[in-house]
Amino acid sequence: MCGIVGIYDHEEASTLSYLCLYALQHRGQEAGGIVSWDGDKSFVEKGVGLISDVFADKDTMNRLPGKMAIGHNRYSTHGGSGKQNIQPFLFNFQNSSVSIAHNGNLINLKNTKKMLEDIGAIFQTTSDTEFIIHLFSHSEKDSFEEKMLDAFGSVQGAFSVVMMHDDKMIVARDKHGLRPLAMGKLDGSYVFVSETCALDLIGAEYVRDIKPGELLIIDQDGLRSFTIAEEDKKHCIFEYVYFSRPDSEIFGTSVDKIRRKFGKILALEKPVSNGDVVISVPDSSNTAAVGFSQRSEARFEIGLIRNHYVGRTFIYPSQAVRDFSVKLKFNTIKGVLEGRRVVIVDDSIVRGTTLKKLVRMIKKANPEEIHIRIASPPVKYPCYYGMDFPSEKELIANQKSLEEIREHLDVDSLEYLSVDGLLEATKMPEENFCTACFTKNYIEERKEEESL
Repeated sequence: MCGIVGIYDHEEASTLSYLCLYALQHRGQEAGGIVSWDGDKSFVEKGVGLISDVFADKDTMNRLPGKMAIGHNRYSTHGGSGKQNIQPFLFNFQNSSVSIAHNGNLINLKNTKKMLEDIGAIFQTTSDTEFIIHLFSHSEKDSFEEKMLDAFGSVQGAFSVVMMHDDKMIVARDKHGLRPLAMGKLDGSYVFVSETCALDLIGAEYVRDIKPGELLIIDQDGLRSFTIAEEDKKHCIFEYVYFSRPDSEIFGTSVDKIRRKFGKILALEKPVSNGDVVISVPDSSNTAAVGFSQRSEARFEIGLIRNHYVGRTFIYPSQAVRDFSVKLKFNTIKGVLEGRRVVIVDDSIVRGTTLKKLVRMIKKANPEEIHIRIASPPVKYPCYYGMDFPSEKELIANQKSLEEIREHLDVDSLEYLSVDGLLEATKMPEENFCTACFTKNYIEERKEEESL
């Protein structure tokens, strides 16, 4: 997941980075940071928590001077959540500084690590992102551009990256375009962000997406585009299902539009003939639930209220208070649910633990029936490209049949959107997407690796 931002040649680079990270907070809540460049040296501020926590000190921006900056929201999927892995990373290289922020997951790194260690690389973190820096610094190519192309061409997996090397900004995206990455302009300055909602917040104009397999280098000579590898689109379809904000446009299409279509197709594929009300599990399934209601006789209602002010450091009481973690985030509107045949539309089921607790809570509002409709297919297989479900044992749909999941959740019916329906909603070629978490059709073979 993760959110990244790069601001090139703007007087308020660090402040704009901060605002963009705010807009991208949904992509990672573990930690965050910003590195700036003032034309002479780099400055870094980062820490654990939400962006509002990391940059709570009003003087923070004064400690991040300069007209260039990159930023990162962390959601750990490789290397653990230790403080040493908080990005952006900042390194010294040949009397200059190199900083990097990365969204994605690199794979098949064991042999690469051995090769790098054999030639003297010393790893300072357990993050896959650091491999890119070592590959760049140890490249035997002659020019800066060739070293960058060599580094990015030597790794497999998903990467959307922003970097600074003194006065240069470098932007790169893997050949599959697995994770979104957009370019905008503001007051003549370049802005690079994971999602367009960040451009909207700061008033920047969307220019285009970074192409799959593209490397951009921006410096005083302007913007230059290079090809890392031939484009082979395999966008992560889970970005449409859950990750991205509905007000963003990714992979060339509105997220809100796609999610509504998921809901509409789901209602046609798996209708609830006698439903009274359709409710969402806020906020990620809101638009899918609206779409479902538009193709069914049941009307859309707000049946669950979400508390948006739950901090990461909340101290939970004893386990005697059952389901407290869900109650802290959600509460029911009893008048909407009581005596009604309720259709709950959710975006996905991964482990099933939260939804089970949520159903238990909804039952206390005394609905007549509860039907669950999921606006994506069953998540059955691990993702190696940046989603936090790396093992089959964690996935309820891998371990249980549809009927067993229904019984586990204790609801009257349970149905999922089909893979065909999911792809139909995008109106793009099927081969443009990675659907491995649903279908096991992986883009690349992943070799079993020992701990790195």
